[in-house]
Amino acid sequence: MPADNSIDLDYTISTDKQRLDLALVHRYLSQSSYWAQGRPREVVAKSIESSLCFGAYTSDGRQVGFARVVTDRATIAWLCDVFVLEEHRGRGLGKRLVEAVVSHPDLRHLRRILLATSDAHGLYRGYGGFAPLSHPERWMEKLAPADEGTSDGPPE
Repeated sequence: MPADNSIDLDYTISTDKQRLDLALVHRYLSQSSYWAQGRPREVVAKSIESSLCFGAYTSDGRQVGFARVVTDRATIAWLCDVFVLEEHRGRGLGKRLVEAVVSHPDLRHLRRILLATSDAHGLYRGYGGFAPLSHPERWMEKLAPADEGTSDGPPE
């Protein structure tokens, strides 16, 4: 069930997918993010459809932030595609977005929530309780060949 949590005086965070601005999310991910350059709009739409999504909105309803969680809602989740538009940064909105994710009723009791970041370790550590993998040697990944159109940016 979608939920709205008012934060500060200017922003609301909601899990109601009907409120998401797909054009804005696609534009940011495919043009401004370092991790999803060139991601096709159809892929963004499908990823939203299959995930628990959080939108951050101004008091007049404009979307200015986003976070997506891939989860089974029982044991594990992956937090991804997190952003706050540049002009709304520095106001604590990223912190509130992460807090909304980790405190969500479907996520707060999970054994593990994963994420990857190259530039926001402090945010996730301080406001989501995240830490580096305790046993990174146990984790593996499978990358699709670059020519399969699954662009999520260059492998790191």
